[in-house]
Amino acid sequence: MTSQTKKRLKTLHRLRIRKKLHGTAERPRMVATFSNMHIYVQFIDDARGVTVASASTMRKDAPGREGLRANAKSAATVGKWAAEQAQGKGIKAVVFDRAGAPYHGKVKALADAAREAGLQF
Repeated sequence: MTSQTKKRLKTLHRLRIRKKLHGTAERPRMVATFSNMHIYVQFIDDARGVTVASASTMRKDAPGREGLRANAKSAATVGKWAAEQAQGKGIKAVVFDRAGAPYHGKVKALADAAREAGLQF
């Protein structure tokens, strides 16, 4: 299987998931994205098409920012920050969009930390 085919299949998988998940102002979509080095979380209101809040390992005011990478330990930290950002904007419940990633490891650590910090999903 070529890399172009893999990329196309992953895109199709994400689009199938995205058809079913919609964020609203009361319950935005919490998107977790992972690169090889960083973790990004966005809270998106799909009705208006805007990002309400976000958090990532690239946050400038993060303590120990140099040590944050795309691993489960950093994912838990980012999940906690994301929940704090969302609650600061008045968001209590979200729709979790893991972008087709399997629910274990980094994704599970991020979700568990966000739930412990007070988000409902």
